[in-house]
Amino acid sequence: MIYNRKLTRALAASVLAFAASGVSAAESPITIVINQSPWFPGFQAVVEKYEEDTGNTVELDVNPFAGSLEKQRTAVRADQSPYDVLIMNAGFFSEFYSGGFMQPLTDIDPAFSLSEDIYTFDDSVCWNAEDKKISCDGGGLLSVPVNPNVLILHYRQDLYEEAGLSVPTTWDELYDNAKALQTDARYGISQRGQRGTFDVTYDVFPYIWSHGGGIVDQQDDGSYRVTINSPGTLAGMETYLKLAADVGHPSTAGQTQTNVIQNMATGRAVHINSVPAPGLFDDESKSMVVGQVAYAPPPGTSEFPSATPLGHWLAGVPKNISDDHKQAALAFLTWFQSDEAQRAYAEAGSMPVSRAVLESDMADQPEYRWMKALAAALPNARLTFTFPEATQVLAVTELRFNQAIGGEMPLNQALNTAAEEITKVMQDAGYDLPAPEMLP
Repeated sequence: MIYNRKLTRALAASVLAFAASGVSAAESPITIVINQSPWFPGFQAVVEKYEEDTGNTVELDVNPFAGSLEKQRTAVRADQSPYDVLIMNAGFFSEFYSGGFMQPLTDIDPAFSLSEDIYTFDDSVCWNAEDKKISCDGGGLLSVPVNPNVLILHYRQDLYEEAGLSVPTTWDELYDNAKALQTDARYGISQRGQRGTFDVTYDVFPYIWSHGGGIVDQQDDGSYRVTINSPGTLAGMETYLKLAADVGHPSTAGQTQTNVIQNMATGRAVHINSVPAPGLFDDESKSMVVGQVAYAPPPGTSEFPSATPLGHWLAGVPKNISDDHKQAALAFLTWFQSDEAQRAYAEAGSMPVSRAVLESDMADQPEYRWMKALAAALPNARLTFTFPEATQVLAVTELRFNQAIGGEMPLNQALNTAAEEITKVMQDAGYDLPAPEMLP
């Protein structure tokens, strides 16, 4: 799907816009490859504003998640990339960093820097090529964040007020509230459980982290340990499955992100843990719960605090494009960081990556009530995978988590099988990993 808007402007108006934006005139047209997602309409609106403000042209090549990844992989290995900006996900950006495919942004313009208001998301914007690790300490700046895309709790504020319930901070409290508000006409909670590229794996992280579990954890010495079949991961998944069985959708293993969001929008779910889509929930043409959805950080446990995975998106410039296209790409990324662009992004219904906007007076307005929950969740947000073999590991976890949720395989067996398969993936890639301890 291609969006191409070549706009003409009167010369006087264009000159004024260029001066106001700080972006140079007559940049080369650029093409951005991006995924279709709940936040895409907001990004599209900001791109249109960029074109209006500057007179520059941007094409958006929009694809499903997996399709976007494959196009990016092909593009960076071609003689010349057809894309000038890659929108990379937290699950696979390290593959492009470690492969040496991305152009350090300060090599395009030594004066370029990340705005101090923009989150670095666990330093994921930087790559230390010498030490082969994600770090802004001695690492080059390779990208600019474009969307936080973290999971936060959505709940029906109107139903909470009617029942006199408090916002849950633990999974036990969430279970009790879901049980109290569940009816034949609505689920206590709707959870994503379908297998995809980075789908069910992404959504179970708040459960397993808040029980002390993990999937593949990096140790202090830089080594890795497979923890998907640890007691903490088992406990987290038992919590997930309890919610699914007692107060969840009857076919949780088949629920996509779109299904989950629609269950909330149509009034069929009291709770969801999802990336925010406030523009949808408050759109009278798409939602039956306008003004009724409220937001909070995901629950935790008495031992471990709330934690949400960084499924964020980063915009980088591939090395294999012409210098004028690199300059044009950087012009867009410079403009995107501005307070004006970030506010417009929020106004279009997407999540800004600017701390200044999230903590601004916008957060006190009803239509931006999600901002405070997002700002509260981000300090505890964590990177999920920091090694280039992440996509191979995800192929394992997507299958095994889905099988456990769907009842095709007992949970203990699914986690043990995944641990063995992930260990083999990592060992085959050259990592020195101990054999995982098996759950009984």
